[in-house]
Amino acid sequence: MKLPVSVVLVGLRLENIALIDSLELAFEEGFTVLTGETGAGKSILLNALDFLLGGNSPSLSTRFLRPGSSFGLIEGTFLISSSVKAWLQEQQFDVDDSEILISRECRINESRTSTRCRINGVVVNRQQILSLRPFLIDLTVQGQTQQLVLPGQQLRWLDRLGSIGLGRDLENVKNSWKAWQETSIKLQNATSDYFTLKQKRESLEIVLAELEAAELDDPNEERILHEEQDRLVNGVKLQASFLKIIEHLKDGSDQLPSIDEQLSICLNELKSMAQLDPSLARYLDKLFDLQSNLIDLFNELDKYGILLESHPQRLDKIQERLAILKRLQRVNGLDLSELINYRNYLREDLIQNRSEDSFNKLKKLEEKLRRDRDEKNHVLSTCRKHVARKLEENLMQYLSPMGLSNVRFKVDLKDSTPTEYGADSVQFLFSANPGQPLAPIGEVASGGEMSRFLLALKTILSQSDDSSTLFFDEIDVGVSGRVSGAIAKVLKALSSHRQVFCVTHQPLVAAAADHHFAVNKAVKDGVTRSYVSKLHDIKERQRELAQLAGGDLSDARVYAASLLDQHAA
Repeated sequence: MKLPVSVVLVGLRLENIALIDSLELAFEEGFTVLTGETGAGKSILLNALDFLLGGNSPSLSTRFLRPGSSFGLIEGTFLISSSVKAWLQEQQFDVDDSEILISRECRINESRTSTRCRINGVVVNRQQILSLRPFLIDLTVQGQTQQLVLPGQQLRWLDRLGSIGLGRDLENVKNSWKAWQETSIKLQNATSDYFTLKQKRESLEIVLAELEAAELDDPNEERILHEEQDRLVNGVKLQASFLKIIEHLKDGSDQLPSIDEQLSICLNELKSMAQLDPSLARYLDKLFDLQSNLIDLFNELDKYGILLESHPQRLDKIQERLAILKRLQRVNGLDLSELINYRNYLREDLIQNRSEDSFNKLKKLEEKLRRDRDEKNHVLSTCRKHVARKLEENLMQYLSPMGLSNVRFKVDLKDSTPTEYGADSVQFLFSANPGQPLAPIGEVASGGEMSRFLLALKTILSQSDDSSTLFFDEIDVGVSGRVSGAIAKVLKALSSHRQVFCVTHQPLVAAAADHHFAVNKAVKDGVTRSYVSKLHDIKERQRELAQLAGGDLSDARVYAASLLDQHAA
């Protein structure tokens, strides 16, 4: 499949649209004009193309359809360029031909209006059509000031002019901006989290300091302290009982020998018996063991007796310590064993400071990506300045012949907040008369000046890509014959590499066209209808040009014939 160099609108079909019952037109490459009296219906074709390619027609209501109809259809057939093919493939359409058919239908059902768009019969949404539209057709209408002042439009035109040189820089800027933005968002969230954690960290440091001061080591400390406290509190009673036990086991009395004394007596008696009966020796060993265990018991009791000695200060310290442990457990909601583990965790976490390390790494990454973003933006800005100077020079070559010889034009590039499209804002500054200061073009240019400016601009833009068919609506209104002749030359030259349509009232422009369509309006049976016909022979064109020139007078017919002869030559 060999694709044409640029897009070509080869067919347009309308059914039940405004004043048109049914219309089917075939178009060719080159320069095509549409002429006719004001109100004949030329705007219908323009609105139909706009609506076909996703526009929200102001007539999208019962007025958009032919009176009495509830269904309307617009179809356009285009020879596609490589850009359109790439779009279709990206949207996963089968591309087996060099043509595509786009349709949009409008239905009215119980006062509700609905529309449906299709590409090669496949239903698509309006956003898809709008994204395809720039590759198919570029409409330039009279009084298009709004388009000029749309946010970012002038920047997009500048980038489109420098698409070959700026393409890679724009892609680099977009990638670097996205990388920076993702990290910047993470940093913003992390900053909020960081300061929250920092405040929490300060409170945790206070907790850790308190736990460290408490010198928590033994998870059983509280139980041991309670046992010691109970012992000290009951010291007098325990001391009395202890002495009584010692008296019975060790000391004895005159009336009752101690167990130790009685055990010694028994041991001596058993020794004597064993001398008489050796079989008693085994009992003697057991008695010796009993005496040895009793001695060990004495030693243990002696140690316990030392603990029972009165230590009032020790009791105070124990109670103070228990109060500290209880308060720490109550405040933190943890038992002693859990407090020790929590203290150990805080030691490790606060020393390693993971959150601060992560935050600082993210901060350094954001700074690095921001520098990379700014470097890419600087490279793009430098290239844009070069393209801007080129645009200023080239525009003057087209504006001067079109009656704007005194015009001054400047592309004002200023720094702006970085976005994925760079860090530049663009303002087209314009002055049409000597002594008039430069000002934003949308504020100071007249309708005619704006039309000629857009024609010059889009002529230059058309040389930088392989995009759409160009459609100009009455850009030559209100200009002199000399200027309209210059406009005709520009349009004719432009059509050598791009399909060009122009709605015009100027015979000089119409005479320069390769193809001529006339739009007329007629009333039949009380119903008004618009008709579009292609003017094939020279006489038909002469009559139409004569009408544009001032009527069916002989001078007008001679003038029209001379215009056609000049272009034929």
